[in-house]
Amino acid sequence: MKYSVFSLLKNAASGHKNWTPAWREPDPKPEYDIVIVGGGGHGLSTAYYLAKEHGLTNVAVLEKGWLGSGNIGRNTTIIRSNYLLPGNNPFYEWSMKLWEGLEQDFNFNAMVSQRGVLNLCHTDPQRDAFARRGNAMRIDGVDAELLDREAVREMYPFFDYDNARFPIKGGLLQRRGGTVRHDAVAWGYARGADSRGVDIIQRCEVTGIRTAKGKVVGVETNRGFIKCKKLGLAAAGNSSEVAAMAGMKLPIESHVLQAFVSEGLKPYIDGVVTFGAGHFYVSQSDKGGLVFGG
Repeated sequence: MKYSVFSLLKNAASGHKNWTPAWREPDPKPEYDIVIVGGGGHGLSTAYYLAKEHGLTNVAVLEKGWLGSGNIGRNTTIIRSNYLLPGNNPFYEWSMKLWEGLEQDFNFNAMVSQRGVLNLCHTDPQRDAFARRGNAMRIDGVDAELLDREAVREMYPFFDYDNARFPIKGGLLQRRGGTVRHDAVAWGYARGADSRGVDIIQRCEVTGIRTAKGKVVGVETNRGFIKCKKLGLAAAGNSSEVAAMAGMKLPIESHVLQAFVSEGLKPYIDGVVTFGAGHFYVSQSDKGGLVFGG
């Protein structure tokens, strides 16, 4: 079903009792061309683009819990492309352009809110570093504005400008940056992948990886063995543990990051603000909670 104002009116007339499920709940097939471990943002988007861009639909996404129960439902929702290095800028700018057209692409409201990302600077060297980063962004065609203290004050007059331990000297602003509703990203990609024939299998935990002659031939799960030709790992912090089932040691480590959300407040902070002296940032969610990370 395509979501539109007409489908909304039609289902409202029936008391919202006839909506079709956003995705199916299939049982796993004995074999797939591709199996993706992890039903979060990376796993679901991989399946979606394999189907949409490459026509590969004999694909299964295996999620040990429910969709959105992992990292995709536990992040601080920020999108941006305000990077310095040449390898980063094109990558994140391409990602930003995908975000800008995402809702129309998979016909789902991901609540993309380009409210701006402001990085505060507190020392002269930090201001120079932000000027360098902003120039690099503009050279690569990415929007960037270097703001002085008064321009920042105009945007956020309630900050402490006079008595702060680390005085605000200005900031680097990317107006196209902002936030996205993380749960909606998972649901939208799941709905889009499912509509193209991908099987999304929840409560299906991978317990082993079967190999033969140096190749992966399938995965052992709590719902039986599933044969596959290709295997993708998108299990966030568990990827190294899943890879170890095939005898592989990934050159990565998982570290816990800290974040918390306050109770709901009236609209207070319009965009995303980072505190340059303390590696700390804050935004306000659609429910009114202040989302802190660092």
